[in-house]
Amino acid sequence: MINKKWDIVLKEELKKDYFRNLGIFVRNEYKNKRVFPPYENIFDALRFTDYDEVKVVILGQDPYHGLGEAHGLSFSVKEGVDMPPSLQNIFKELENDLGIKRNKSDLTDWAKQGVLLLNSIMTVEKDKPLSHQNKGWEIFTDNIIKYLNERKQPVIFVLWGSFARSKKNLITNSRHYIIESVHPSPLSAYRGFFGSKPFSKINNILKKNNIDEIKW
Repeated sequence: MINKKWDIVLKEELKKDYFRNLGIFVRNEYKNKRVFPPYENIFDALRFTDYDEVKVVILGQDPYHGLGEAHGLSFSVKEGVDMPPSLQNIFKELENDLGIKRNKSDLTDWAKQGVLLLNSIMTVEKDKPLSHQNKGWEIFTDNIIKYLNERKQPVIFVLWGSFARSKKNLITNSRHYIIESVHPSPLSAYRGFFGSKPFSKINNILKKNNIDEIKW
């Protein structure tokens, strides 16, 4: 379904009643409404970054709800679509932090290097943010975080904004790292996201642990 190791890790999760009910809800939504990301892309975050390959988790809340934006990776949009303000601010901070001027809005290359771009809620109805809240996705993705928390190799959890930071209680293993700040949205970026230097912090931690750094 997803990826070789994730399929093993999540095997029992996919059998649980809540997940079956979630599946019924999601299939019905896609059948009757305009829902994002495209159905075949829902689990792309897990497909591109297998369980053993995760170095970093960047946690989002739910997918972009505009036409053609979401494709299964948090904060990422396909090329040719107007770049959302939050992503613009992420790239501003990347340039400020590491001097990297990135224009490519599709973050699949990050995912393939071990950055799990995970939305807590993995689907959304067009133009209706948080429309798939409390349907079961949060249980599923909270458990993904818990399974990563059990890993022996350290994981860096990047928590931007109050929603993402509310997941700190799931990260109980002292071998892991947490980088947190306000959200990169225009409403909050100037209150602590700009200047937080998350990208250099991530690579410094990876280097310290003899793990290949991310090419941002």
